[in-house]
Formats: sequence, structure tokens, C-alpha cells
Amino acid sequence: MVRAVVQGAAAGAVATVPMSGVMLAAQRLGVMGTQPPERVTEEALGRAGADDTSEETQNLTASVAHVAFGAAGGATFALLRRRFVPPVPGAAQGVLFGLGVWALSYKGWMPALGILPPAERDRPGRQRTMIAAHLLYGGVLGAVESRLAGPAATG
Repeated sequence: MVRAVVQGAAAGAVATVPMSGVMLAAQRLGVMGTQPPERVTEEALGRAGADDTSEETQNLTASVAHVAFGAAGGATFALLRRRFVPPVPGAAQGVLFGLGVWALSYKGWMPALGILPPAERDRPGRQRTMIAAHLLYGGVLGAVESRLAGPAATG
């Protein structure tokens, strides 16, 4: 089980890189507004009483937190994949997982905590970008984690 968690976390961190690339490209095109990891970080620092943190530190914190969140998602995916093995390739499993992460985040905990509006009331460009980014994250996560785990993970 520890091996699965480590492999999943590594795959999740790797998958966060291309996801972040999609998000940065969309921001440069002007469709994102504030990046969601930055919003989460601003909110967390504010609640911790550290809202006077420099912009540079906030950006670094947001980046590290985003990779850590991606790694935690990867570890969760690896454990789920070993427990429930659908008869589809790992990349397809990952795409479904990525879509689930998007739904839980953008229709669940982020609106509930007041970090972002619900997906249907948010900037359309941000939500289209985040769906695409999470699908990419999931596909890369599933492919990399499957490769690291080998056939033993699929029963």
C-alpha cells in the first residue's frame, strides 16, 4: 500500500505540470482571471491571519500547494485503482478521476467555502479551462500511474 501511495503521488505531481501549463496559457489569453490555486492560497492565508504575505511568497505557496494537491490526488487515485479496477485503461480511469476532482472542487468545496462561485456562475473561460485541465491531469495521472504500477495493480 505504501508503494501505491508513493507511485500515485509521483504520478499526480507529474500530471500537475501539464495541467498547470494549460492554466497558464489560458491566463495569458485572458480567460482565467485569478488562478484557482492563487484564490485558495489567498483564502487560506487570510483565514490564518497571514494576509499581509508578499505576492512573491503567495505565488510560491500557491504553486507548491497545487503540486501537493495534485500529488495527494494521485495517491488517492492509486489506492482507488487498486481497490476498484474497472476494465478500462489507466488513462481512461484517470480522465474520469480528473473530472470527478473538478466536480468536487468547482461544484463542491470551493463554492461552499466562498473561494470561487459555483461553476455555473463563474467565468465561462475559467470553467472551460479547468475542465480541460482536469481531464488532462487525469489522463496523464492514469497513464503514468499505470506505467509505474505495472500489471500487479490491475489484479
